[in-house]
Formats: sequence, C-alpha cells, structure tokens
Amino acid sequence: MPIDPAKFTAIDVHVHAEVSCHDPEDPVMAEFFDAASRYFKTDRKRPTIPETIAFYREQNVAFCLFTVDSESALGAKRISNYEIAEIAAQHDDIVIPFASIDPRKGKLGAREARDLIENHGIKGFKFHGIVQDIHPADRIAWPLYEVIDHYKLPAIFHTGHSGMGTGMRAGGGVKLKWGEPMLIDEVAAEFADMKFILAHPSWPWTDQSLSMALHKENVFIDLSGWSPKYFPKQLIQYANTQLKHKMLFGSDFPLIRPDKWIAAAQEAGFREEVMPLILKENAAKVLSL
Repeated sequence: MPIDPAKFTAIDVHVHAEVSCHDPEDPVMAEFFDAASRYFKTDRKRPTIPETIAFYREQNVAFCLFTVDSESALGAKRISNYEIAEIAAQHDDIVIPFASIDPRKGKLGAREARDLIENHGIKGFKFHGIVQDIHPADRIAWPLYEVIDHYKLPAIFHTGHSGMGTGMRAGGGVKLKWGEPMLIDEVAAEFADMKFILAHPSWPWTDQSLSMALHKENVFIDLSGWSPKYFPKQLIQYANTQLKHKMLFGSDFPLIRPDKWIAAAQEAGFREEVMPLILKENAAKVLSL
C-alpha cells in the first residue's frame, strides 16, 4: 500500500534501526551506543524495529528507516538491508525503507544496491562518512552512486559533528573531517539525478550546507540530530526564506523523539507557513510519495 502523506501529520526522514530482529547487538556498536546515549542523555535501551514502527503509528508519522553499514572501518556487523526491506514491506503504509552500503564494497556494493531497488523495494540510501572512514567523493564509491543516480533516488549523507564516538577514548577512532559538507559537493555536481540530503545542522560547517542547498537543485537538508532550540540562527533564517522548500524534518530517533523535536520546532522561530513544508510537504516531493 503506497504511503499517503495526507494521512500523516509529518514525515520523519531520519530514523535508525539499531536492533536486529534476528541477531544480537554487535559488541563494537554497543560501545558506541553507550557513548551516544550519554551524549544525548537518552535511554540506553534501543527499541526493536517492530517497537519503532508501533511508536510511529502512535505518533501518526511516516518515516524513513535505515541502518548504517560501517563494517570496513569499525568492524561492526551491520543489520541486513534485506531485513529492513522485509519488515518495511509488511508495513509499507508507514515505513519508507532506506539501505546502507559501505562505499568500500565497490562494485559488489553496487550489485547489492541494484538488487535492493529492483527486487526489494528500497527507496533511498544512507551514508555516514565519519563511521565509514571515507571521503564521500572517493572513486571507489562511484559504482554505487551510479546505481542510485540511475534510479533517481535520494541519499542521506551525515554531515557535521557526530554523536558517534563523542566522549570515547580518541573519539572511538573516528575522524570528524569526513563530516564536512563541502566534501559532498563534487558528488552532487557529478550525479544530477541523485537527490542529496545533508543530514543534521552540519555544525561547525552549517554555512557550507546552506550554500550547497542554495546552489544545487538536487541538494536538501534534513534537520535531525539536534533539538531545534539549539539550531544556528542562519539555519532558521534560510529555512524561513530562500531554502523553505529544501528543509526536511528528521529526528534521529531513537536518540531524539519526533514529538519532542516538533514541539521544540514550534518555538524555534520557524514561520507558521513554513512548518507544513518542513514537516511533510518537502519530504513528500523528495521521496516521490
């Protein structure tokens, strides 16, 4: 059943699946989850995928669901993209399945992406250069980008600071430099049919994301990962004006709840006429709902 945006109060484009229905929690990821829970001051217990779906039904919010494949850099076993696709197919009235494939998997990763799109209903992709330890424009990722571009799908790229590794010894060994948004600009220039969603306010490089979204019609910004009460003032300014059709609601659940994000956004200075665009209308267009 195709998602009907009219039935929902919002579309959350940034929701993590962190507990497999089949496999135990990976011990490497457990250390990062411990640290992230302390950083975000949230419950360490991660919801299962069915619990996440039930929660979003209660909220009446449709959402994009994905894991993060960091197998090469962190040595952490990922949740299978096929598991995400399978459970999303059972709840396709509310769940929009995204896949995550480590770019270092090259042509084999591109094969997986094509199969997921053609045979398993995947609607987009998630990249996290910081935990994948890779420059977004590294040529090893080109075969994967070519597949996404061919099918004209969106891809979410983590930008800015990362809660992953914050507070850990040496930051968990991950490198924040790969979160600089302008590193993605070359890819956005090369793959015109790909829709690039720059995740988070991108601090300390917020202005780079704003510039890219202003410059390229295929670049958007999701506002996840921070409470809106902490947003840089220029982010609110551009969301209210030149980039009002480029901003997307995202929570970063389970670290931030969508209802708390929306409540904070209503007090953050967004114009009344802009809120419906951010909460639902812009995402519906980007996701081709």
